[in-house]
Amino acid sequence: MLKPAVFLDRDGVLNQELGYIRHVEDLVLMPNVAKAVRSLNDRQIFCCLASNQAGAARGYYSLEHIHALTERLQYLLDTEAGAHLDAVFCCNTLSPPEGGVDPELSYWSTWRKPNTGMLVAAAWKHDLDLSRSYMVGDKATDVDLAHNAGCKGVLVTSGYGEKVLSGDYQHATKPDRVAKDLAEAVDWILSQIPANF
Repeated sequence: MLKPAVFLDRDGVLNQELGYIRHVEDLVLMPNVAKAVRSLNDRQIFCCLASNQAGAARGYYSLEHIHALTERLQYLLDTEAGAHLDAVFCCNTLSPPEGGVDPELSYWSTWRKPNTGMLVAAAWKHDLDLSRSYMVGDKATDVDLAHNAGCKGVLVTSGYGEKVLSGDYQHATKPDRVAKDLAEAVDWILSQIPANF
């Protein structure tokens, strides 16, 4: 039976927004994030990272560095609250017109938000019902991805969220819910998903 999922952007949602993180130890969780993810784990709701990570495509660092950042993210979630992400999907590519310079990673991809590739791949692999799922992010492209994939989109005002709402960043978007941070977003999502989903 297909199950609902909660997809999470990384920077500005799970960890502090610092632009391209060049030192692994600079990845630091936002307040109350680990507890929020643990709340999803405790309800056995599939929790999945869905993140554009084009630093390697831009030539800033290697793919191995992106993997190391993901490992640190999982380590911090576990250490702080015994929490975990059930799956990780990242789009590491970027087309040349957008700034991609690494020949192995510089191409257009259906995985890059707001395209639906990451969510469709996750749904196919893990038996997820996208129509009952949620995408939490701090950018308009996160909300666009949610709607393009048939999910509900939650915009958090951490990270770039405030700038999105004010119209100073990306473009105007109509999220299904606005929350101050992931903890508030997860509280709302848990109120929407039946206990026996």
